[in-house]
Amino acid sequence: MRQRKATKDGQIGRGAMREIAEHAGVSIATVSRVLNNRPDVSAATRSSVLRLVRESGYVSSRVARASWETGLIALSVPAFRQGPATEVMAGAMAAIRDHNARLVLCGGDDGADPDASPRARLLEGMTDGALLVLPNESPAEIGALLQGSFPFVAIDPVVPLPESVPVVASANWAGAKNAAEYLIGLGHTHIGLITGPGHWCATADRRAGYQAALLAAGLPLVPGVVRETDGGIEGAARAADQLLASPHVPTAIFALSDGMALGVLRAARERGLAVPQDLSVVGFDDLEMAGIVTPTLTSVRQPFQGLGRVGVETLFRLLQGQPLHARRVELSTTLVLRESTGPPHPISFLTF
Repeated sequence: MRQRKATKDGQIGRGAMREIAEHAGVSIATVSRVLNNRPDVSAATRSSVLRLVRESGYVSSRVARASWETGLIALSVPAFRQGPATEVMAGAMAAIRDHNARLVLCGGDDGADPDASPRARLLEGMTDGALLVLPNESPAEIGALLQGSFPFVAIDPVVPLPESVPVVASANWAGAKNAAEYLIGLGHTHIGLITGPGHWCATADRRAGYQAALLAAGLPLVPGVVRETDGGIEGAARAADQLLASPHVPTAIFALSDGMALGVLRAARERGLAVPQDLSVVGFDDLEMAGIVTPTLTSVRQPFQGLGRVGVETLFRLLQGQPLHARRVELSTTLVLRESTGPPHPISFLTF
């Protein structure tokens, strides 16, 4: 299709509408109904017409909002883990501009009004849909959202959600497996693991990836080298100190977040251990801190901005009535190698 320009009053010219109608195999009246967000158009027809309109080079608030009402999208962000959430927000903001819409920042379930219902927190009626970043809502609250017609997408959910909820997350299992395989490749056979709470989705997936790498290498799964914490630096430091005081001191510790890895580095320093000469340390997330600490931290990089962008695109497919090819999308992680990892020291190299 040749590109057309909008008229001065922001409307598509009748000639352009006729051409779009011919290519879509519909009437000019149908094209007009799509552009005016009329409900009496099938989802497939609406999607086809909007695609042709975009290909024609016509972009305006009317086209961008032809399948929703306010052009406002709620972004629910919890108060904790602000580093990852900020990166997700940056990706979402970059993507939302392509749809001529705006994000409205809402508190998560731990926000200023924790007693408010999810629908109230997400400003339903004022917004067209929502992105739930690191959602921690209860099954009952998620169920209440699912019962309505309010579309939403969960980004990196903290706790398990019903399979019907569209989810965008990192490939946590694969990322953890890759990190553990790297340590094994360096020669480590006694790798400690420090996790967050066991009911977190990321904890379960990353722990399973770590275990898969050990089993594939013929190494035993030893419960004593795994410590579950609250996910904070202090708890991780205590857990690492316990591991370093055990009869079989690990030659490497894999912490399932960068914050917990900082706790491991502190515990090693307090015991007079050099990293990575005496102990290799790996984190997960690859936040800015990973490249600033001493030694710099080897970490599994999550595509936080990618999560935000894909979350936005998934939500707009829902708003435009387009089918989702999958209810769960996982984005690849990358292992970033830095100074905190190396081969095990011969003296501390222990076997079971």
